Amino acid sequence: MVAGAVEPEFRGARRRLVETLQDKGIRDLAVLRAVDMVPRHLFVPTTVRHRAYEDSALPIGSGQTISQPFVHARAIEQLGLTGQEKVLEIGTGSGYQTALLSELAAQVFSVERFRELLDKARPLLQQANVRNVSLSLGDGTLGWREYAPYDAILVSAGAPHVPPALDEQLAEGGRLLIPLGDKEEQMLTLLTKRGGRLERRDITPVRFVPLIGAGGWPS
Repeated sequence: MVAGAVEPEFRGARRRLVETLQDKGIRDLAVLRAVDMVPRHLFVPTTVRHRAYEDSALPIGSGQTISQPFVHARAIEQLGLTGQEKVLEIGTGSGYQTALLSELAAQVFSVERFRELLDKARPLLQQANVRNVSLSLGDGTLGWREYAPYDAILVSAGAPHVPPALDEQLAEGGRLLIPLGDKEEQMLTLLTKRGGRLERRDITPVRFVPLIGAGGWPS
């Protein structure tokens, strides 16, 4: 979880972002508090740091982006985290969403396929004083079997279907949030495991980068 004082020059901008997310319909107070606590400016390139608290996506390298804060907040809100969960994140990316999850869950296990992004995210999470996160380089479509099962799984890339390994590693009663569709557009989908089966609920159309791997799109 994130600790430490908020830099004074960003405090007002971060509070305005929280108000923007409330205006757009984010109601989970724990999610809003996480957005208020996590220093998003640490996780964006210095060239766009002045835009860190805009509600917009920004480039982070390796052809990837840090998503619009509203997208992060809406996705995490769907998981209904209470602070007790063990969460698997597929796609560490900048590390910002990882930090948000660290505020809302007991443990976070995050898998990233790009070494360049993971090598950037690791020291940034340390700088933000995040303590309850473990990172791994690998094929996210295979999950992280060593620490399964997970109470919640959050996938940050668009997939043609649910990767079988993620289904297997989701605990009974657990929630899996994943964008499902083609490479151009997907449906943000919440799947809840009940009786060993996944019950599906469609949330909203989204557009994410493709989920590459053995259980997703071919590279």
